[in-house]
Amino acid sequence: MENPTLLDSTYIKGDVARILFQNDDNFYTVLKVDVNDTNGDFEDEATIVGYFPDIVEDETYTFKGYVVEHARYGKQLKAETFQKEIPQTKDAVIAYLSSDLFKGVGIKTAEAIVNTLGEDAIHQILNDETCLSQVPKLSKDKQEQIAQQVYQNQESEQIMIRLNELGFGSKLAMDIYKFYQSDTLNVLDNNPYQLVHDIKGVGFQKADQLAQQLGIHPLHQDRLKAGILYVVEETCIKNGHTYLPVEALINAAIDLLSKNMTETIDEAAMQACIMQLVEEQKLIVMDDIVALPSLYYSELKSTQNLFKVSSDKKSLTKFDLSDIQLHIGEIEEMNDVSYATSQKEALECALQNKVMLLTGGPGTGKTTVIKGIVQLYAEMHGLSLDYDDYGEDDAFPVALAAPTGRASKRLSESTGLEALTVHRLIGWNQETKPDQLLEHEIEARLIIVDEMSMVDTWLFHQFMNAVPVDAQVVLVGDEDQLPSVGPGQVFKDLIDADVLPRVNLTEVYRQQDGSSIIDLAHRMKLGEEVDITKRYHDRSFIPCQTHQIPEIVDKVVTNAVQKGYTMADIQVLAPMYRGSAGIQKLNQVLQGILNPKEDDDHREMLFGDVIFRNGDKVLQLVNRPDDNVFNGDIGEIVGIFWAKENALNKDIVIVDFEGNEITYMRSDLMELTHAYCTSIHKSQGSEFPIVIMPIVKQYYRMLQKPILYTGLTRAKQSLVFLGDAEAFNIGLHTLGQTRLTQLLTFLITYFKGIDPTDHSDITVDNNFVLTEATMYQVNPMINMGETTPYDFLEIDKS
Repeated sequence: MENPTLLDSTYIKGDVARILFQNDDNFYTVLKVDVNDTNGDFEDEATIVGYFPDIVEDETYTFKGYVVEHARYGKQLKAETFQKEIPQTKDAVIAYLSSDLFKGVGIKTAEAIVNTLGEDAIHQILNDETCLSQVPKLSKDKQEQIAQQVYQNQESEQIMIRLNELGFGSKLAMDIYKFYQSDTLNVLDNNPYQLVHDIKGVGFQKADQLAQQLGIHPLHQDRLKAGILYVVEETCIKNGHTYLPVEALINAAIDLLSKNMTETIDEAAMQACIMQLVEEQKLIVMDDIVALPSLYYSELKSTQNLFKVSSDKKSLTKFDLSDIQLHIGEIEEMNDVSYATSQKEALECALQNKVMLLTGGPGTGKTTVIKGIVQLYAEMHGLSLDYDDYGEDDAFPVALAAPTGRASKRLSESTGLEALTVHRLIGWNQETKPDQLLEHEIEARLIIVDEMSMVDTWLFHQFMNAVPVDAQVVLVGDEDQLPSVGPGQVFKDLIDADVLPRVNLTEVYRQQDGSSIIDLAHRMKLGEEVDITKRYHDRSFIPCQTHQIPEIVDKVVTNAVQKGYTMADIQVLAPMYRGSAGIQKLNQVLQGILNPKEDDDHREMLFGDVIFRNGDKVLQLVNRPDDNVFNGDIGEIVGIFWAKENALNKDIVIVDFEGNEITYMRSDLMELTHAYCTSIHKSQGSEFPIVIMPIVKQYYRMLQKPILYTGLTRAKQSLVFLGDAEAFNIGLHTLGQTRLTQLLTFLITYFKGIDPTDHSDITVDNNFVLTEATMYQVNPMINMGETTPYDFLEIDKS
């Protein structure tokens, strides 16, 4: 049945015999129900699945939904709504009121209620709870307790039914109910636009449809404000901006709000709504720009913290340059290396400054320099790099980090020291929100972060908030790689501001080994013309049409497997998910080559339309800091176990992330996808022996120089281009969208001696009159120095 509704649904009325499974977080439940009545093809017992809060065994419910055929468990009713059946007979009502649902109500009290009110006692209580005052010897407190419990027992079912009637699916309905609880219907009826802000998965269009059903006027302020907030949030998240020009925001919001309506939206009304949102602390307006508070203060506070650390010269140990150079020579001899001029400069700079930037393209020896900086720092300060020399209460002096698990693992392998993800280093867990301030200080004297181009505005703010003032910091990255997935372009702004010491590594070492991949990358960095059709020992190009991509990928990968390469060695990178040459299609093809179903013992689990199979290469889609697994990490499925085979009594999948085994329930599988082919964004921080990159004009929206550069620099040994050389050239000359950020301005303001509180050069308008209309023209932070509203927020320590 396509798009079934409750009008053509199947119902089952019956007694809940057993709760087989219930997820404590989202109330996804599997039930066995003894069938009393149904319009479907069910006999004495039925399996029912859905989202059921407050379900009770041995109680009678009516479930409505549609029939599905589960590959393993057979026919089930997937319920969209459920409702407890109110007891009808005298004995049933007495049993209900004296059950465990009603604490302190025994059989005698229940009998007294039924004898007084009759068999429809429950209906009477729901309609008018004061009817309980008729029951002899029933105290006022007990009357209120019973009435409240009767109402609560019906509440969740009624709310779920209402949400379903309004077009919300069962999972989304449960998310809404969990958030608002008993206030759900009040929110729906009075301000459905609140859902856009509070509930992930409810967009402005859905809330707008709901508001229309409820008769909310198109020019209502709640609608206008919701549209404005939606545009700011969506545009910043989607395009990486940290602010929008006010005029652009108003125009985009009017375009959004004017769809399917005849009324004209006045620009002055939009201005007024923006000012209301400022008053409600949901937006910040400075001059002609508007920003979300979390992004504005993240950029501002990270700048202030960076300035404090870099300016604290008293904590910097001074060494003679000759002494530093002497120790550099000793480290060269110890590691059997010979540092280039720029590498020596980087080592000297790291020792002589509180904060420095280290940049360079692939093959320039950034990791070699990082290892040298750590060893030089330890030598010059007389510190041991042996973990055994430090007790439980002693902090190791060096902290190494990178944004992803794979990048931190590479950093650890290159230095011989432990490296963490930035999230783990600063104590960011699964419950942390972007605008939540963490009370955590990094216990290290030297802090080095690699792959800085991947760090977004929120993460950089949390990181700088955790850096102690007396620490030295080295930020490392490739300025030509893609900016972060989240808002901002932190590393680019740090470089462009030119306020921190920077060493750019230029000598290319891997190129000396004959790497045409490195040569191609550096030609792109320099803006030189390149020809990807030329064939080299480590790079090739196969011309083909878009529809031929899956077939060519099949042949290339099959050939690589025959030569002894494994699933872990080969990575296909594509910039888009859909289409005949998209990530989803290529993953299906590659699973069939690299991990086909060999026999009936080769276990697999169906989740939606995706088959997860033992041995599959999978990608983590969301951060799980508590498990030390992060968005972009690649692992392998090493186990699939059915509910009857494990102590959890649930179907589970076990994924090995390079020695870190994580257990996923069936409901958690939305966090995973196949990783035979991934997006170039997801590959950042990783390297692979063989990279295959389809490049066709179908990808036109993603044909941009930073994307192509990031993709091809993932290849260590072999790079294969497929598709259209002209499409590559189009991308080569397309820089992509410029991100709007304020970090650059803040950095220049703080570091170059411009006092943000100095208003001596401002011309005073002696005729200015403070009125309700002009009050918003005054900067509320005047004379507040480095103080921001964040300083007055209470930290949630729960």
